Formats: sequence, structure tokens, C-alpha cells
Amino acid sequence: MADLKLKSEYVVIEDDRVHYRHFGGKNSKPLLLLHGANFSSLTWEQLGTMQLLVDEGYAPIAVDLPGYGRSHPTHLAPRNWLAQLTDIIAVKKPVIVSPSMSGRYMFPYVIDHPDAVAGIIAVAPVGISSYADKIGDIKVPVLAIWGENDRTVPLTDAKLLVKKVANGSLTVVPGASHAPYMNDAVFFHKAMLDFLPDCF
Repeated sequence: MADLKLKSEYVVIEDDRVHYRHFGGKNSKPLLLLHGANFSSLTWEQLGTMQLLVDEGYAPIAVDLPGYGRSHPTHLAPRNWLAQLTDIIAVKKPVIVSPSMSGRYMFPYVIDHPDAVAGIIAVAPVGISSYADKIGDIKVPVLAIWGENDRTVPLTDAKLLVKKVANGSLTVVPGASHAPYMNDAVFFHKAMLDFLPDCF
């Protein structure tokens, strides 16, 4: 897989253009990489996350959420937008990597489609308390990754998430802030790679 080239492509969801990055090829271990409000799909390329994942035999797909990166804004509700995207790009049972504000997309999608994902890497996503009464229905493996010094989404949310889901674990990145992958990419990547075999 290491010889595959990173591609930049577009699809259209209800007249709005959506940009995503991927390596192509056939692979039964996809990851859908979302992003936080200060980032885009380019972040995962720049950090080396996408290349690392493909080198390890996974199929990373990094998406620009509506109004970010090269994607147009949308009038669709987040849960409907993500459902349409996964259908159009034909990604089957991915592990979703969901940092920060992308929790507004990930949580309703997973709650609506509990059998559509293989696992969740929750990187201090927003919305945990909003969906606290429903996240207990999530049965797939969940890894919560939090920065030790996160002042945006408190560690109490991480503990609530891990307690509520059927199969949850928590990794705290020492000294890191709300975007722990920016503080310590090596630590973050190792936590991901250690977790992924539980999902596939």
C-alpha cells in the first residue's frame, strides 16, 4: 500500500461541492478522518497521519467538512450530510476519527446508523453531554483521546463517554491541549495504531 499516491477529489452533495483526500485502491480497513474547527483534511496530510495509516495497511479518507477547507457550506443537518457522504464515496464500516466540533456530525450519524461504523476515535469531540442518553447504544470500540490540559472539552466528558459506551477506553496525552495530535503527533499516532486492531 505504501506506493499508492495521495489523491485530492470532489463529490457533490445536493449541489454543494465536498473535498476529500484518499489513496484509492481496495482496502477493507477504512478510516474516515474528520477535523476540528481550526483545521481541515490538509491537517491529517501535514501531520503524516494519512501516510502512516496507509503504510500500516489502512485506508484513510480525510474529509473537509462543510464550509471548511475546499468544501462548500451546506444547508443539510450534520447527521444527514455525513450519511449522504458515506453513501456517495461508498465507504463501508469505517473507523471514524472525530476531533472537537466534528462531534456534531459523528454522534448523530453513529446513533442513527449504529451498524455503519467499525469503531470511533473520539478526540475531545463536542456533543457528549447532548447525546449522553443515547451514546450508551454505541456498541463498537471507542477510544477517547484527550489532551491533559484541554480547556475546551473537559476530561469529565471523556470519562462520561467511556463509561456510557459498551466498549470504551481513554488515553490522555501528557501536557497536550484541545488538539493533542498537534502537541504530540507520535503519541497520538501510537494510540491510534494500538487501538485499530480492536475494530477490524
